[in-house]
Amino acid sequence: MIDVLAMARLAEAADGVAALDEATGLAVRNRPETVQVWGDVRGFGLLIGDELTLLVMPHERSTGLGRRLLLQAPAQAHRAWSHGDHPAARALAASHGWDRVRELWVMRRPAVPPPALAVPAGVRLRPFRPGDEAEIVRVNAAAFAHHPEQGGLTLAGLHERMAEPWFAADGLITAWDETTGDLLAFHWTKQHDATHGEVYVVGVDPSAQGRGLGKLVTLAGLEHLAALGLDEIVLYVEADNGPARTLYESLGFTHSPNDTHVQYERA
Repeated sequence: MIDVLAMARLAEAADGVAALDEATGLAVRNRPETVQVWGDVRGFGLLIGDELTLLVMPHERSTGLGRRLLLQAPAQAHRAWSHGDHPAARALAASHGWDRVRELWVMRRPAVPPPALAVPAGVRLRPFRPGDEAEIVRVNAAAFAHHPEQGGLTLAGLHERMAEPWFAADGLITAWDETTGDLLAFHWTKQHDATHGEVYVVGVDPSAQGRGLGKLVTLAGLEHLAALGLDEIVLYVEADNGPARTLYESLGFTHSPNDTHVQYERA
C-alpha cells in the first residue's frame, strides 16, 4: 500500500506548497476508512466524499500520469482543489470538463507586532479554556453558515484539531460578553514551525457584527504570533470576500497571484 502522507511530504518539499489540505490530511490519518485511494509510488488519486485529490510526484510529471489517475476516479468525484494555480492542473481540468469555480488566496505579512489593541467596554479577551468548546462550535457554525468547509465543524472535529501537535490553548484567542457570558468572537492561530504562523480561523457571532470584534481578535492573534519570534504570518481568504480582504490588507497582508488555490467542479 502506498504511503500517501509520505508522498505528500516529498511533493511539498519540492513544490513549496502543501499537496494535501488540512481536512484531507486529518481524514487520511484519523479516518482512513472514509478515503478511497488508487495509484502507486509515482502518484495517486484520493477521494473523500465527492472531493478528489490528485498527486503526481515531481519526477513523473508531463508523462500523462495525471490524466490516467483522473480517468480512474470514481463517478462521484465532483470537486477538486489545485493547491497553487498550476498550469498543468488548469489544462487537465479544461480538457476533461472541469470548471474553475472558486479561488482561495494566500495572504502574507511579516510577523511584526500589530497596532495596539483597544478592547471595547464590556468585552473580555482571554485565551481558550477547557469548557469553551461548545461556544466555539456555536459561534463557528453561525459565522460560517454558508462556508462549504469551515461551517461544518463539529465538536468531534474541534477535538480532532485540538489533538494535533500544533494546537496551543494560548493561541486560540476568545472575546466574551462580560454581561451575558456569551462568546462574541474568536481567533484561532496556528504555529507551523519556528518561522511561520497562520491566522487559522477568525469567527464573529453574526449578532455581534459591526462592533469591530473581527479586527480586535485578529490583532490579538497577530500580537500572540509576533511574540513567538516568527518571520512570517499567512492566512487563507476567499478571493471574493471583499470585506475580509480589505481588513487584512489594512493590517499589512499582501497577496501574490501565484499564491492562489483553485477549486474545480466537474461540469
